[in-house]
Amino acid sequence: MSKQQIDLNHKTILVTGCPGFIGAYLVMRLLKDLDSGTIVSLDNMNDYYDVSLKEWRLQEIEKVAAASPVKHVFVRGSIGDKALVDSLFQKYRFDIVVNLAAQAGVRYSIDHPDVYIESNIIGFYNILEACRHYPVEHLVYASSSSVYGGNKKVPFSTDDKVDNPVSLYAATKKSNELFAHTYSKLYNIPSTGLRFFTVYGPAGRPDMFYFSATQRLAAGKKIQIFNYGDMKRDFTYIDDIVEGVYRVMQGAPEGAAPYAVYNIGGGQPENLLDYVSTLQEELVRAKVLPEDYDFEGYRELVGMQPGDVPLTYADTEALERDYGFTPKIGIREGLRHFAEWYKDYYR
Repeated sequence: MSKQQIDLNHKTILVTGCPGFIGAYLVMRLLKDLDSGTIVSLDNMNDYYDVSLKEWRLQEIEKVAAASPVKHVFVRGSIGDKALVDSLFQKYRFDIVVNLAAQAGVRYSIDHPDVYIESNIIGFYNILEACRHYPVEHLVYASSSSVYGGNKKVPFSTDDKVDNPVSLYAATKKSNELFAHTYSKLYNIPSTGLRFFTVYGPAGRPDMFYFSATQRLAAGKKIQIFNYGDMKRDFTYIDDIVEGVYRVMQGAPEGAAPYAVYNIGGGQPENLLDYVSTLQEELVRAKVLPEDYDFEGYRELVGMQPGDVPLTYADTEALERDYGFTPKIGIREGLRHFAEWYKDYYR
C-alpha cells in the first residue's frame, strides 16, 4: 500500500495511555528525537496496577522533556470522557494521534467486563469521532495479538481470518480494527492498527508474566507456569515496539480506504520454560535472587487458564517490507535490562 510520508517535527501529537508502559517509552523517544512541536499525553492513571509505577514513568518523561525543544503536556483524564476528548482536539488540533489507552489484560476481562467496554469500545469511538470532526494526518492505534484467538496456522498473518476471539479483551481489539476501517472509508481518516505481541522490558506492566513472576520469586514464593509449560510466546522488547510505532507514525496509508493493520512482534516464539530459565538466570546475575537459587523448587506446572492461548507467533514481513523494521533485541538482552532495572527500582 502506498504511504504518505510525514515529518514528525513541528507537529502536535496526542499519545493516549501515557504514562502507561508503551506510551511512556514512545513519548520519551519523541522528546529525544524531534526538534520541535508539542506532545500531549492523556491517561486516567487508574489503579489496574500500581499507580506509583505510572507516576515514576511520568517523572522520567518530565526529566527528558526538560532537556527537549519539544513541549510536553500531561492531561489526567479518560478517553471514555467524550467532552474531554473533544475539548483537547478542539484546543490542540492534533496532526497525529497514537491511541494506546486501553484496559489491558486478558484474564482481568473475565471478571471486569465493564471497564473494557468503557475504555476499549466507547473510548476508541470517542477518539474516532474527534478525528472525524478535527481531521488528523494519521491515527495509529494499538490492537493486539489476542485477536488471533486459537488460530492454529502459524505464523499469524494479518491476512488470517480473526473472527473467533477467546476473551472479551480480544473482542474489543478486533472491534477497534472494524471501527477504524469504517471511519477510514467513510471519513477518509488515515489509520494504522498495530497488533502488539507480548511486550516486555524495564518499568513494564506488573500484571505481565515476567514481572509478576519476578515479584513472586523475589518474595520467596513459587511461580505458576500455565499449560504445564507447553506455551510459546512471541515476546517483543519495548525498544523494538517503540521503534516500530515511531516508523509507522511517519507513513500514513493512502487510497480510497486509507487503512492498514500490521503485526509488531519479535517474530521468534520462545518456549515459556526457556524464557523462565533465562529470567531466573538474569535475576541471579542482577543479584535480585541469591547465587545458589533453586530454580526447580520454585516452579509449579499448572493447567491452562480461560481466555489464554498456547502459542503466539507474528508474521512481521509486511512491517519489514513497508517500513524497513525488524526487531533487534533477543530475550537474554531484554530480560537483562529488566532485571537490572528491577534491582534499582525495588532495592
